[in-house]
Amino acid sequence: MSQSSMPFRAEVSRLLDIVVHSLYSEKEIFLRELISNASDACDKLRYAAVTQPELMGDDSDFRIKISIDKKARTITVSDNGIGMNRDELIENLGTIARSGTSEFLKQLADAKAKPDIKMIGQFGVGFYAAFMVAQTVDVVSRKAGSEESWEWTSDGKGEFSVEEGDKPTRGTDVVVYLKQGEDEFLEPERLKHIISKYSDHIAIPIMLEGEDKPANRAGALWLRPKNEITADQYKEFYHHVAHAFDDAALTIHWRAEGKIEYTGLLFVPSTKPYDLFDPKRRHGVKLYVKRVFITDDAEGLVPPWLRFLRGIVDSEDLPLNVSREMLQNNPMLAKIRQGVTRRVLGDVNKFAEDKKAYAKFWDNFGAVLKEGLYEDADSREDLLKLLRCRTSANDGITSLEDYVGRMKEGQDAIFYICGDNAEKLMRNPHIEGFKAKGVEVLLLTDTVDDFWPTAVGEYKGKIFKSVTRAGQDLAKIKSEIPEKKDDAEKAVPEGDLASLVALMKLTLGDAVKDVRGSERLTDSPVCLVADEGDLDIHLERFLQQHNQIRMPSKRILELNPKHTLIVKMADRAKEDGASDALKDVAWLLFDQARLMDGETLSDPVAFGQRLGDVLSRVMKAA
Repeated sequence: MSQSSMPFRAEVSRLLDIVVHSLYSEKEIFLRELISNASDACDKLRYAAVTQPELMGDDSDFRIKISIDKKARTITVSDNGIGMNRDELIENLGTIARSGTSEFLKQLADAKAKPDIKMIGQFGVGFYAAFMVAQTVDVVSRKAGSEESWEWTSDGKGEFSVEEGDKPTRGTDVVVYLKQGEDEFLEPERLKHIISKYSDHIAIPIMLEGEDKPANRAGALWLRPKNEITADQYKEFYHHVAHAFDDAALTIHWRAEGKIEYTGLLFVPSTKPYDLFDPKRRHGVKLYVKRVFITDDAEGLVPPWLRFLRGIVDSEDLPLNVSREMLQNNPMLAKIRQGVTRRVLGDVNKFAEDKKAYAKFWDNFGAVLKEGLYEDADSREDLLKLLRCRTSANDGITSLEDYVGRMKEGQDAIFYICGDNAEKLMRNPHIEGFKAKGVEVLLLTDTVDDFWPTAVGEYKGKIFKSVTRAGQDLAKIKSEIPEKKDDAEKAVPEGDLASLVALMKLTLGDAVKDVRGSERLTDSPVCLVADEGDLDIHLERFLQQHNQIRMPSKRILELNPKHTLIVKMADRAKEDGASDALKDVAWLLFDQARLMDGETLSDPVAFGQRLGDVLSRVMKAA
């Protein structure tokens, strides 16, 4: 390795290997990606020059130039945009410093078939598509305002070099040295076709060397009337603005007029971006003012819970020289955000009429939208219409409107349970009694589900209530499923149950808050529930794992008076009183209830000893 050479980060090397060896279809998109990057560079300089006009010098007309050298077998994509210095070349082309890297690479490693190019696109690394057709790529760049230029070179096989360059003007030249067999990209007509197909919407003229007329229309697509824009033009603009390879699930294009005028062209992706759960929660919407790019990091432009959106918002009223600091508390931007939010939620609500398509959308972005239920009281009513949940009654997802329509006579609450997995929740003891009565329970498995039900409180007068809480009065709910006569007859008599409860309270002592009989259990002998006013069990465990609370609350142990084990324990208590055998069983049942709630045992050694003793007694009796 020469002194100027350095290795790619491991994740880049893995990506390049996949690009070079696995992605054979749609090779032509490499040109789209390079043009898109060139366009972004020009946009960034246009905005920087608002406050630093000296960066433009004598060259104020932005352009993208594509030249072919058939003898050298090269294609060069040149722009006169912002350019890059040495550190930026290394950072932008040698590393992927973003959230989701490990997850992305794991999915690639797990892929049995050839990886889909859409997977690469989701991660936003379109520059590397050049290596589908290139044996070597040179990037020569000069930062606007700098006298130095730098040349980045790589064959995509593990390392790159950066040397001083020789570029007399600002901007970037990307020189693609084509592999053998890729001669089609040396033909001007082929390149014009690719530009027309993928990059016609680019608002900067794309000039093919030797041609007098731009190869694209070079206008702001979002300012055209919707009836003049084709589906393919929307598609390619989405690919450009999102640096994506998938197709948008929903396109939202409108113009707001009145006191504040702006145009929005937004897209909902059909695949989940890999940075969707980045702690910074940055969105993907670019802000323009009078067709001049301002920033792709305007925090107040869309709420964090709409961060999956991609596209642009172009304001007619904001000043061109607006800074990021000025945007943070700008009342005009706040009003644009309100208008964007209302429009998006309205269009998504219409989109929800297609249940199949909306189910896929919800699978991708439902967890993010639910953050809005917790954070945004102004949008809560609209978000509740969009909410979809798995339930104990069916395999699909349901709306709250449909859930309330199916509520049983005497049911005054929307019941839910939080956990990590819907299938496991279906087997959770807490919902046994609800299932037995045909009462639906929402199965909530996203982290935000621990928080939004209490923040929302109710829907159409029906409160949200966790089934892991005490005080569930199932008796008043009319069931369409009659109780089996033998189940009722085999239950422990109230007096005997009271004696067993007293014995278990004495045995377990401070380990529990209380012991009582249960209406919610049908198959399991016991379960632990949170007392009214205490934190929900799953939420408390989450907070404990994140060091938000030190001491967990004590729980109430509920006994199933119809379970064979509880019946026999009650009989044994009448005969033997508080025997060591009964005490061991009481502790084992308490530990069983904790394990079924996903908790760890406080004393695994004692648990093992009790289990061994009880099993020994059972074997002797047999």
